[in-house]
Amino acid sequence: MSHLNFIDILIIVLYFIVVFLIAFYYSKKAGRSTTDFFLSNRNLPWYIAGTAMVATTFAADTPLAVTELVAKNGISGNWLWWNMAIGSMLTVFFFAKLWRRAGIMTDLEFIELRYSGKAASFLRGFRALYLGLFMNAIVLGWVNKAMEKIFSVVFPEFDAFTLVILCALIIAIYTSASGLLGTSRTDSFQFIFAMIGCIILAVVVIRLPEVNGLSGLKSKLSSEIISFIPKVEMNNITNTGTNILTISLWAFLAYIGLQWWSSWYPGADPGGGGYIAQRMMSAKNEKHSLFATLWFTIAHYTIRPWPWILVALAALIILPHSQNLETLKNENPFLFNKCEEVFQNKKLLSSDDPLIHSNEFKQFYDKYENTVDPGVMYPKLMVRYLPNGLLGLLIAVFLAAYMSTVASQLNWGTSYIINDFYRRFINRNAEEKHYVLISRIGIIVMTVFSLLITKYFLTTISGAWMFILNTSAGLGGVLILRWYWWRINAWSEISAMIAPVIIYPISVYLLHLEPPITLYPIVIGTTIVWLLVTYLTKPVNENRLVEFYKLIKPGGIGWKKFSNNDRNVPFRKLFVNWLMGILLVYSFLFGIGNLIFLDYIKGIILLLLSLFSALIISFNLKENEQKI
Repeated sequence: MSHLNFIDILIIVLYFIVVFLIAFYYSKKAGRSTTDFFLSNRNLPWYIAGTAMVATTFAADTPLAVTELVAKNGISGNWLWWNMAIGSMLTVFFFAKLWRRAGIMTDLEFIELRYSGKAASFLRGFRALYLGLFMNAIVLGWVNKAMEKIFSVVFPEFDAFTLVILCALIIAIYTSASGLLGTSRTDSFQFIFAMIGCIILAVVVIRLPEVNGLSGLKSKLSSEIISFIPKVEMNNITNTGTNILTISLWAFLAYIGLQWWSSWYPGADPGGGGYIAQRMMSAKNEKHSLFATLWFTIAHYTIRPWPWILVALAALIILPHSQNLETLKNENPFLFNKCEEVFQNKKLLSSDDPLIHSNEFKQFYDKYENTVDPGVMYPKLMVRYLPNGLLGLLIAVFLAAYMSTVASQLNWGTSYIINDFYRRFINRNAEEKHYVLISRIGIIVMTVFSLLITKYFLTTISGAWMFILNTSAGLGGVLILRWYWWRINAWSEISAMIAPVIIYPISVYLLHLEPPITLYPIVIGTTIVWLLVTYLTKPVNENRLVEFYKLIKPGGIGWKKFSNNDRNVPFRKLFVNWLMGILLVYSFLFGIGNLIFLDYIKGIILLLLSLFSALIISFNLKENEQKI
């Protein structure tokens, strides 16, 4: 039966009322034009635009994914995504202002701003459908899958996928009504609401007698589990992290040396892109665009993770689990086989089989489920230890995280399909109200399509992650250099999209490599392919390059042919700011972590280091403004 009472339900209902009121308030303004609908009339202040970015990346799957990473590889398992802060800071200082300066509606519109000819038109239309429909549906699919998992824990008496359908349709309604004008505001509300709820859950579980506060947490877990840096095996070049708390040197280098710049990933696009570019282009001006992306990077990597990490660590102490499935199988082979059968077909839980309803099986299945799917421990802690009222609050938190991500993905994906495919190739001269209407219909269609992907095609969240990271590896080099090197053309980008799709299965099935080691052949092979294609094909029309440079003024030696020795771009300070930004994020992240684990001296030193980095960045930005 459901664990909710009247107070819990009331909190959830009030949350939905607030969201709909915000959407209703902005619905009329969003209907004026596609610029209002998709870019909020380019008038978002940095704190709204940046918070909307953070809210979009905080999905229902995020706390579950972090719990799984911590359960398998300790805190240092988060380097799977912590490495992307390096690329995010690159976007802050090298690309945020350029995106706003471009004055375009979507980052795909950039393609025909930068390239010329039929190849550019093809690339824009293809990417509109590939990213806006196919890849976006995969992202929405894994977010739906995570919410389905949460519903199955909280509402075991209902069909979890049916509840996901209801939520998705609700999101489609308010997103199609209010566009980015309303979505960005609901995102900001949802992020603050969600973070408060996650902090409350962390405080509650840490104070449980089984954990006994932060000191008890630290004493009951090994130093390897709470270490921020993974244990690197120098001699084992094939271990990809499957052995708990260890990783090969080559795998670690793949994360910090390749993944952050080479792979396209939603919210961490090399050079910016996707819904991050959408928020940058919706900012009031270039300064607001830069500060929005800076705030996003700091909040995303340093503020969000710690409540989830603390809950994950508490789960390792409180909930039954095993180090690996082989150990669990040896404990009771018969029950283990039955658990596997039930896990594959959850409907068996409601069968009349007396074994399934026995306490012995329930306890063993709980341990099995926590071992095979550690992410599920997060909602289990909610259900088992939160009092009335707080449980409703945390369910509303997951709904907020889910809704903010889905709403943004729907708005972003539809902007591609409408602006870069329908408006560009099918109906070029209609009125703005027509495009807004088609956009609203597109959001409903996108919602239905993503639900079909969730139901019939998507099996695992981690599988979707690995598919995206590997089939886009090597593309990042082109996405970065197209701003700063005139010789890049549309064929460079097309070949960089095709090559990893071919090399990835070769790496897995012929070379027998596993992620992230697969990144090495994919990135190297893709880079060789797009460089060869670049030099074997004609450059972009010179008039287009001149127009692009006059509008964007990227500067650098890559545009020396068109710049007339323009020295207005302070590249040295941009590089300094980038390095200081990386130092800021990691020192702040680990400074907070050390304070949490009662290492006050190291924590204060790291926080002072982050403050020092912030002061250098601030000084450089002010000096640059004065020169301009």
